[in-house]
Amino acid sequence: MLQEYKRILAPVDGSDEAEIALKKATQIAIRNHATLDVLDVLDTRQFVGAYGGMLTSDVIYQITEDTQDYLSGLQGELIKAGLPKEQIKIHIRFGDPKTIISLDFLKDYHDDLIILGSTGLNAVERLLVGSVSSYVTRNALTDVIVVRTDLNNQAIKKSNKKNNKK
Repeated sequence: MLQEYKRILAPVDGSDEAEIALKKATQIAIRNHATLDVLDVLDTRQFVGAYGGMLTSDVIYQITEDTQDYLSGLQGELIKAGLPKEQIKIHIRFGDPKTIISLDFLKDYHDDLIILGSTGLNAVERLLVGSVSSYVTRNALTDVIVVRTDLNNQAIKKSNKKNNKK
């Protein structure tokens, strides 16, 4: 039986790996005439140290606006790649990316496939906080594709770019 996906979740975090996974998700969405949910989860745990515990409404507003701008830019790229605008949905959530991607978001939107980059973390960060992709593959309520290659199926070259969205 041929698998046909109707709704695809592509989490992004500004990393090269996530954006390459988004490009692959776009091609799969085009072939399947599927809706593509582009999700950026703002990890609230990182705000505690970064803002000295003083997370004001102005800071939250600015972070949300920056993320919205980033996602709107990605949406424009997806349209240029051939995905119709009505098939692209962008979302911002606050919380733990691991549980939101693998459980909470799927319960709300019923995606039948998650496509995400292998990691946006370096080895030390993976050791300390754990990989989101590892957690998602173990706990997701649906199929998961972890992207490890670019659109030409070549290994993704690591760069020093991290969280370029902001």
